[in-house]
Amino acid sequence: MTKIRIDSLKNDELKIYSELSEVQLLRYYEPKPGIFIAESPNVIMRAISAGYEPLSFLVQEDLFEKEALSLIEKTKEMFGSDKADAINIYTAELDVINKLTGFAMTRGILSAMKRKPIQDFETFIRGKKRLAVLYDIVNPTNVGAVIRSAAALGMDGIMLTDKCADPFYRRAARVSMGTVFQIPLIKVDISLEKLNEFGFTTVAMALKDDSVSISDKRIKEADRIAVVLGTEGEGLPTEAIDTCTYTAMIPMYHGVDSLNVAAASAVAFYEICKEG
Repeated sequence: MTKIRIDSLKNDELKIYSELSEVQLLRYYEPKPGIFIAESPNVIMRAISAGYEPLSFLVQEDLFEKEALSLIEKTKEMFGSDKADAINIYTAELDVINKLTGFAMTRGILSAMKRKPIQDFETFIRGKKRLAVLYDIVNPTNVGAVIRSAAALGMDGIMLTDKCADPFYRRAARVSMGTVFQIPLIKVDISLEKLNEFGFTTVAMALKDDSVSISDKRIKEADRIAVVLGTEGEGLPTEAIDTCTYTAMIPMYHGVDSLNVAAASAVAFYEICKEG
């Protein structure tokens, strides 16, 4: 790898850090998968370990040895010395980086990374029994938090509808603590009926007159289950709820009628995945 000290982002390779939007990054190699920006050593390390290839690094100068060297070694381990040696590492003072990128970095390091090809739906669900379905959740923070809960609490994979925030957006990946790279996920335009056809019991998380408890025996004993979570505020649309096998809710007290989707997901995943 080549270490390059900078005081501007005029280099064409650095425009991905300063000028391109998340959508432009997603479409960078269109029709092939694009790129994303990973932030913080922990997130970048998990991405590299999962086989996502770095294109370059942008590092706070005084954190180079502390934060970047282990990432360099991991890149060599995963992709070989020849490929790793071709990657540029750009360094600058923190105030320079913040000014150039337009935001305050978390723990002083960014990496532009290649996306992997997207699996088809049938390949993705093969062998999976516990899925989280994120239905039009547009807030990247909530997407990242739900993914982190799903990974931590034992779900087998995550499906996101087309209208969801991209799980590889910088903020979503950071909030997930890099678990977006550890749990299988797919962002796909597919109906809930398709999950039913493949033998999943679909459970809409919503407050309805016919809602059952998330701990209901019929849900607990389902062979394959998909928990469907709706967007902030509006929740799941009626057509999505009506498609699901069950509508479930989390029992609440003190007049509280709902939880943030990230908090609700954690409770639901724990209840579904716990033994006994």
